Amino acid sequence: MDGLKRILGESLQVKLSSYLLLAILLVASIAGTFSFMTALDEAHELQDDVLRQVASLAEADPLTQRGMHGLQGGEDAPRIFVQSPIDKGSLPIPVMIDNGLHTLQMNAKSYRVLVRTMRDGSRIAVAQDAAFRDEIARDAALRTILPLLILVPILVFTVVVLVRRMFAPITALASEIDLRAEEELHAIEAQPLPREVRPFALAINRLLERVDHAMATQRRFIADAAHELRSPLTALSLQAERLANADIPATARERLGTLRRGIERTRNLLEQLLTLARAQASSDTDATQVSVQHVFRSVLEDLMPLAEVRRIDLGIDGVQDATIATREHDLFVILKNLVDNAIRYSDAGGLVDLSVNKTPHYVEVRVVDNGPGIPEAERERVFAPFYRALGNEVPGSGLGLSIVQTLVKRMNAQIFLTHSDEVKQRGLCVSIRFPAPDKLHTLKLDGS
Repeated sequence: MDGLKRILGESLQVKLSSYLLLAILLVASIAGTFSFMTALDEAHELQDDVLRQVASLAEADPLTQRGMHGLQGGEDAPRIFVQSPIDKGSLPIPVMIDNGLHTLQMNAKSYRVLVRTMRDGSRIAVAQDAAFRDEIARDAALRTILPLLILVPILVFTVVVLVRRMFAPITALASEIDLRAEEELHAIEAQPLPREVRPFALAINRLLERVDHAMATQRRFIADAAHELRSPLTALSLQAERLANADIPATARERLGTLRRGIERTRNLLEQLLTLARAQASSDTDATQVSVQHVFRSVLEDLMPLAEVRRIDLGIDGVQDATIATREHDLFVILKNLVDNAIRYSDAGGLVDLSVNKTPHYVEVRVVDNGPGIPEAERERVFAPFYRALGNEVPGSGLGLSIVQTLVKRMNAQIFLTHSDEVKQRGLCVSIRFPAPDKLHTLKLDGS
């Protein structure tokens, strides 16, 4: 009972359907009962008229009385009995009974009896089996409510379907909002919604507008702060470089090296913050068909010095190419962050490979390394900004995968993290599945 109350309290659609169904069943029950009782009374009245007609026939033609002592009713047993005089026959009808209609118990059965005094002073009784009467009356009454019994289920089904269709725009709106990404804060379309729900939709739009404004302000602040900090950090870096050329003690030079590394990490963090802010604020309005192999080569040219320092075998696996509808810079940022992470987290002498595979439904880009990999329990958390696994000594800002995920979502792509060696539970394989160009075109035509 508590579960039913909870369901009714949570769902307006279920509550409305339930109340309408209860009202339909209540009205149908009252109407059916009234119709049944009315038809039953009319059937009994019709049967009483039959008794009167039989009595009138016997009075009009006394000679026919002899053939009317046992009228058949569809079976071998007689259903209507005529006794004249009333005390002479198979039914023990009391002699002193008044004229008119009576219900009597005779021979362990119930009879409906009409007693009438003839013009010659004799009395006649016309009787009918009450059970037979009731059976015929019930059948006639049930036939009157049969259409109602058929129409009520149809009406119930119609109400359920109509209520569901009335709530379909709201359900569709809920699904549309639920499928949105975090950064998709554009207004919802209130016109298809019922008039009663539009104020709620407009209130949501105003809230989305305020949230979008707040997030834009936050992104501008981060971008402006990072941009403003670049100049003083550049100045500090130049001063530290000049100081390194000066004649200073070994202890001071060691501390200067630590300072320069700190400045470099801070500069990298600011660059990552700027990249993240641009990724969150940019759009695909200027997307073009980008060659994946071309971006591969650009990434390798940019990161090959770092790979050589760490003695990482960095290369492209295969010569297959594919095109992706996006901005070239965005794809470059995605692959550069993934490859940079793979190089930094792989052991010296490790291997990092890039590959692309094209299918009818998507284009899959993979970055594979043989480093320690990411445990399955942490694969969702690594996309959070500034998240770094405990015990990790590799320098970095913790923003690389967050930038990658932001750009991947905006491209309607999917990213998967698995071990490159599932047997040893080592290595990392990052797979990104971009919609094929024809599939992406279909999605945009559908408005999704």
